Amino acid sequence: MTLTVAVRTLCAFTARRGDLDRRFTPAPSAQEGMAGHALVTGRRGADYQRELPLEGRHGELVVRGRADGFDPARRRLEEIKTHRGDLALMPDNQRALHWAQVKLYGALLCRERGHAELTLALVYLDIATQRETALEATFEAAELEAFLVEHCARFLAWARQEAAHRVARDAALEALGFPHAAFRPGQRELAEATYKAAATGRALLLEAPTGIGKTLGTLFPALKALPRRRLDRVFFLTAKTPGRRLALDALATLAGDGAEVSAMPLRVLELVARDKACEHPDKACHGEACPLARGFYDRLPAAREAAVRHARLDRERVREIALAHDVCPYYLAQELARWCDVVVGDYNYYFDAHAMLHALAREQEWRVAVLVDEAHNLVERGRGMYTAELDRAELLALKRHVPGALRRPLEALDRQWRALHADDEADAAYRVLDGPPTQWLGALQRLVQAIADHLAEAAAAGTPMADPALLAFMLDALQLVRLTERFGAHSLFDCHERPGRRGTRLSRLCCRNVLPAAFLAERFAAAHAAVLFSATLGPGAYYRDLLGLPADTPWQAVLSPFSAAQLTVRRSAHISTRYADRPASLTPIATLMAEQYRARPGNYLAFFSSHAYLEQVAGRFREHHPEVPVWCQQRRMDEAARQAFLDRFVADGRGIGFAVLGGAFAEGVDLPGERLIGAFVVTLGLPQVNPVTEQLRERLAALFGRGYDYAYLYPGVQKVVQAAGRVIRTPADRGVVHLIDDRFCRREVERLLPAWWRLDPGGG
Repeated sequence: MTLTVAVRTLCAFTARRGDLDRRFTPAPSAQEGMAGHALVTGRRGADYQRELPLEGRHGELVVRGRADGFDPARRRLEEIKTHRGDLALMPDNQRALHWAQVKLYGALLCRERGHAELTLALVYLDIATQRETALEATFEAAELEAFLVEHCARFLAWARQEAAHRVARDAALEALGFPHAAFRPGQRELAEATYKAAATGRALLLEAPTGIGKTLGTLFPALKALPRRRLDRVFFLTAKTPGRRLALDALATLAGDGAEVSAMPLRVLELVARDKACEHPDKACHGEACPLARGFYDRLPAAREAAVRHARLDRERVREIALAHDVCPYYLAQELARWCDVVVGDYNYYFDAHAMLHALAREQEWRVAVLVDEAHNLVERGRGMYTAELDRAELLALKRHVPGALRRPLEALDRQWRALHADDEADAAYRVLDGPPTQWLGALQRLVQAIADHLAEAAAAGTPMADPALLAFMLDALQLVRLTERFGAHSLFDCHERPGRRGTRLSRLCCRNVLPAAFLAERFAAAHAAVLFSATLGPGAYYRDLLGLPADTPWQAVLSPFSAAQLTVRRSAHISTRYADRPASLTPIATLMAEQYRARPGNYLAFFSSHAYLEQVAGRFREHHPEVPVWCQQRRMDEAARQAFLDRFVADGRGIGFAVLGGAFAEGVDLPGERLIGAFVVTLGLPQVNPVTEQLRERLAALFGRGYDYAYLYPGVQKVVQAAGRVIRTPADRGVVHLIDDRFCRREVERLLPAWWRLDPGGG
């Protein structure tokens, strides 16, 4: 049996030593890195060999990779690294890792061409100055060969173990049967469509109603496709924590008990956010401050070995293993992502600008199946991932207490900011610029470099962690700078102005993504197959256009297992919830809700377009109907408060919970049976009309000719259907939904509502 490993992977496994150090260091972007490599290799002679493929064998292990460049005349092999700031501040263990890479390439080259010795060079290119710094040494072939053999031997036992795991995994998945006696209505169709997408290597949009078991219905066929289509990994991506839990539970069901390898040799990893996994949030993330970062790479092999003995590596299990080995749970999970078969995590792990799973898939050349849960959320989440903004108020706050070395670049940026205000003759509160202002952006880039140098010097000197506000400004600025490098028709550069204290004019400058397709398309292209599913995923063209899916991506709707007899849908054509009509709507809405409650007492949810509207109707309802229990969603509720809100919905409960449409309780909430018997959806859910949304509408109209639908109608109705979907969760449920707004009677809205609903004529 032949086992294959890339040089980068081999080094990452065998050559890392010492502390984990996550202090901020200004790293070049991927585009800057590629441009830097091209710049350096372009400076070399005509005989210089670029991207040199190399391969060698040790036993059954094949090591392969591409060396950055080789000068045959000088017998000099180069590994090129781009950087920002003072090279002397680079940690020793990072440079040792770079030397390990070039030495492995050197050993492979000596084997291939019979060289007795080679000059090896680490070439560091400063992106800001375009200046090269070369560290070089000459090695005999025998020394390089010994280095290669040592590292291969260290990796080989692990590679054999992983190969045996893959064989056992694939055999178990071939024999895997559906864990229940039968599929739910519609679930088989869902599973067959998912398997076909994985088998044919394409993307698929699946609209499937709530309650049919979408999580299990997509995971089961994706796992069956792993051995049959030689897939390496499944990534299950969610928008919210409840989606992760459902996926982990479904995987446990598929694996038997899901706890140990004895159940099924399938490693499942849960990735959680850093702030939720951190054991020492009061400490900086490096060995001098945090005990779990100190010697992290020295203790990692034992922790990794212990972890892969388990099948279910959820948040709790990873934490348990990490603390037993005195390593950081968050970064242990990041390492385990290399060695697990199914990874469950947030969208950002695959789709954002620094997505770890996407980078791993590209680096390892994995064939992955990507499952995107509640995929309607990816449009707005995608926009957020590729949007960045800066506020002048933050800059002014920094100017009051930054170190002296930063005052000049801060003042230079503020001058350019003031010039932007001075150029605005109309004194508009909101305006869209032609693009990133050149002089302002140049000043921002110089400030970013100055702050980066300051932070690096502070870290090298061992001084306490920098002012959090300075670091936050730096990271926001760096994100904005990088987004401007890819600025185009997919984004806007806009300015919000407002008055400040003592006549100061403040503004917020934003590189705002309008069309996430420009960035997400490359993520979908990197996956072997992608299945996006949700109860609200139509029209298909809308999601294909905005998410960057191929134009031929099929859209499929799974028939609902529910019948019109289960849900009474009533429309209130006599009530307008438009902003100007809201004061007049309060009493009619309260009256309608009270009448429904008296007709059938029980638990209801009422959804509103904003907290302000919610509070107005709740106040009127309490005033006129004090006998009905009421509880309200509050602004910025923490997890405990959200759970307390949901705990009111018990089977024998009575009352109405007031919530915000599109908020925490409008999707991903499962209250079957008598826990919830009805919902009031107050307003059509259209996004607020404001200058930003209007710009969005204009840009989408220019790109697709459907500005109003894409900016307002489709997102609004999607929220309505999600909220109404809380009522019927099982084939045994019965309930009522009131759609309160005269616009629900319009034909263009009716056709976007679920086909299985039976709509009343829209009376009063």
